[in-house]
Amino acid sequence: MRRRRSTLAILLSAGAASLALAACGEKKDALAPTSSQSLNVMLDWLPNADHVGIYQALAEGDFARAGLTVRLQEPSDPAAPLQLVAAGKVDVAISYEPELLLARDRGEPLASIAALVQRPLTSIVSLGARHIRTVAQLRGKRVGDAGIPYQHAYLTTILARAGVPASSVREINVGDNLVPAMLAGRVDATLGAYWNVEAIQLSQMGKRPNVIRMDEVGVPTYDELVLVARESTIAAKADQLRRFVQALARGYQTVRADPQAGVASLVRANPSLDAKLQQASVTATLPAFFPPAGQPWGWQDPGQWSAYGQWMLSQHLISNPAAATDASTNELLAGQGS
Repeated sequence: MRRRRSTLAILLSAGAASLALAACGEKKDALAPTSSQSLNVMLDWLPNADHVGIYQALAEGDFARAGLTVRLQEPSDPAAPLQLVAAGKVDVAISYEPELLLARDRGEPLASIAALVQRPLTSIVSLGARHIRTVAQLRGKRVGDAGIPYQHAYLTTILARAGVPASSVREINVGDNLVPAMLAGRVDATLGAYWNVEAIQLSQMGKRPNVIRMDEVGVPTYDELVLVARESTIAAKADQLRRFVQALARGYQTVRADPQAGVASLVRANPSLDAKLQQASVTATLPAFFPPAGQPWGWQDPGQWSAYGQWMLSQHLISNPAAATDASTNELLAGQGS
């Protein structure tokens, strides 16, 4: 059944009437204006491998050719990006699908305009010496996390599916110290570590980490990182945002063709990064940057968003069903819209 068009999609269609659109293809979809326009973009956290396509697009001039001057900002804390985009202080923020739904549940008029990382990165990670390869092996173990409510719900969901009593697992809030807590022996495993970051760090340290991915053990799949804007900004700046998303797509396509060049651009812009770690992380993450064949870069599966939203409702993480309705739009992607 064809999904009904949202009010936001209708506004976008009206705003896009003056654009010259190609039937498909990321390089011919939107025209650049004659003068450059500024766009303030806030990262979800410090620059890292997840952002490689952004820095490649900057280095290659993809944004400039799209008539955009993109100014990147780093947040002072992880809560800042959505707060600032909601307040109109930045045009676009990188955030997380679950965080966006929580913000919408609070009444923030925000929506995702593209998926940056198309599957969950959040995992249960343990040192190889702990021999925790399945959820069932968490029985009697200590699991560290950052105290994030929806990650607590991940744990209870996967334990229930595996038939492991939640009371048999000790959950410990270790804040941001996921890897140090494991190395110090405070916890047997961590929930919240990423398979493309902390697991790779541990592997490079010779710790032979085991990884249990959330979407493989009972948590509905979701887009780990998304591009978020105010609904009013999406309607008013559809042309500008369309050009931004599609220039960004070119950046990630270039990285796919030449990952080493992408890492070089990332590290050149951020010299404090460990090039070896970033190269391994980019290589591991490459498949997650792209949608299924036949869909444009940034594609967000409406069915997936609905299923994950329903899971959040069932876990009492959000209370308003409207928070999960039309929380994402594909109207700005190449070959989409009307």
